[in-house]
Amino acid sequence: MASSTLICDTQPWKELEVMDNHFLDYNSELVKHSTNCISFVQAHAVDVKETHLRDLLSDEERSRSMVVEFDGILLDYSRQLATLETREKLFKLAEVASLKEKINRMYNGEHINSTENRTVLHVALRAPRDSVIQSDGKNVVPDVWNVLDKIKEFSERIRSGSWVGATGKELKDVVAVGIGGSFLGPLFVHTALQTDPEAIESARGRQLRFLANVDPIDVARNITGLNPETTLVVIVSKTFTTAETMLNARTLREWISSALGPSAVAKHMVAVSTNRTLVEKFGIDPNNAFAFWDWVGGRYSVCSAVGVLPLSLQYGFSVIEKFLNGASSIDQHMYSEQFERNLPVLLGLLSVWNVSFLGYPARAILPYSQALEKFAPHIQQVSMESNGKGVSIDGVPLPFEAGEIDFGEPGTNGQHSFYQLIHQGRVIPCDFIGVVKSQQPVYLSGEVVSNHDELMSNFFAQPDALAYGKTSEQLQKENVPPHLVPHKTFSGNRPSLSLLLPSLNAYNIGQLLAIYEHRIAVEGFIWGINSFDQWGVELGKSLATQVRKQLNASRTLGEPVQGFNFSTTSMLTRYLQASADVPADLPTRLPKI
Repeated sequence: MASSTLICDTQPWKELEVMDNHFLDYNSELVKHSTNCISFVQAHAVDVKETHLRDLLSDEERSRSMVVEFDGILLDYSRQLATLETREKLFKLAEVASLKEKINRMYNGEHINSTENRTVLHVALRAPRDSVIQSDGKNVVPDVWNVLDKIKEFSERIRSGSWVGATGKELKDVVAVGIGGSFLGPLFVHTALQTDPEAIESARGRQLRFLANVDPIDVARNITGLNPETTLVVIVSKTFTTAETMLNARTLREWISSALGPSAVAKHMVAVSTNRTLVEKFGIDPNNAFAFWDWVGGRYSVCSAVGVLPLSLQYGFSVIEKFLNGASSIDQHMYSEQFERNLPVLLGLLSVWNVSFLGYPARAILPYSQALEKFAPHIQQVSMESNGKGVSIDGVPLPFEAGEIDFGEPGTNGQHSFYQLIHQGRVIPCDFIGVVKSQQPVYLSGEVVSNHDELMSNFFAQPDALAYGKTSEQLQKENVPPHLVPHKTFSGNRPSLSLLLPSLNAYNIGQLLAIYEHRIAVEGFIWGINSFDQWGVELGKSLATQVRKQLNASRTLGEPVQGFNFSTTSMLTRYLQASADVPADLPTRLPKI
């Protein structure tokens, strides 16, 4: 067990921080525990907050030193509310937090997920075949490549038509059934690849859909227009017991067997799971189960069979291997590059700075590419499930707030949605993600610029608008009516950073994913929390089990609602009364659209 010293007890933290009176009311027990963390000295954060980005950006030497490039990816963080001194203090914080040691421990296969006594090795999922990455004394890379080779062979059989369905027809349509990390990551990659020219060619004539929500509407939407004869279902559940996933799996099994007979299940359903016994009991040939391991957290599993199998069925293994190679390039960069030029480390330290010292708890992820429309929802889960913690890795309550509130939308759609708030309301640090070359360039004769240039004009303009703002003096010179001046004033001084990718092919998509995965790990390493467990999702699920039992008892036996508080009892009773047409003895009924 590591030392129980909190990072906020260290001198580098105190040199950065500024605390105010609201922390005294935050939690008296927290304050009682950690008075060393409470400081009323106006430290570096106050000095920086009193400096406007207009002034910081006028320092070209500072701005030049805050541009970093790796493998064609450009990071510009000069619009962060940070000075060169801030950066040096953050590096000292990283040193006292043993950041390099923690990164090494992760890559070396130590049990850094201490609450579950597990290693954390998603980097092994995309490691080169000749790599050596140990978990509990065993090199896991050969096991990873055994699964990848199996996926390659299986996906090629499906795509070539040598494996056919129960009626002899080729399986052109795939439905991947999973939830959380088994859904959001693969969906992000699929959406990003759909308009990539190479991926389009590889996917011609094929469909890939994702079924996640236990809501029957999601089932209806996913099977509408599909023919069971040409559909392959991939069930993703490590234990094969996830309630939502298995109910959806049983629903699709019924959809297939009612059309083609029970024996068709073995030809039309495969699994990504470690529980071969339950896979076979379900009706799936255990030889068609693709393994992954307990050292892979769900939200970090897109590079395992969870994502690689359905994506390879759609695009071919060769395309997805490029995605894995992109992620691996960032893994190596993260491990070996100096912090001053290390993209995930810089991003992670800046997030800690914004959240814990400047008091900006949210982050907007703003990709100026429609292909990345599912990126923010995926990172939302990776970030908020990883770092949404209230205690240190040793179980000590944190007297500071950790974790970020992540949200986002592609530009320019977001500009017509929530940018009003980030320009004139709350201060929300923004990540602007741009792409040099569009996947689908459009040029129109007579237009001033191409469609992609129009998009990128906004990508370049918005960070400056947030940084500089517009003063009342500027408005007065423009003869804006006095009563409108306050409404049209922009305070500016709103931090952002810009990531510019050379293109958006499978390799770049893998890089982008890994940059954010490692950024989130860096944040957790600095805060001293466990970014690799997720106990917060358990309580609601256990309470749902009690509700499920009550619904069954009320439907089948007519029992009154009992054992809940007044509010839940009233709502449940109303729900049961209003849905009394649901039969007590449920017949089989599938969606009809």
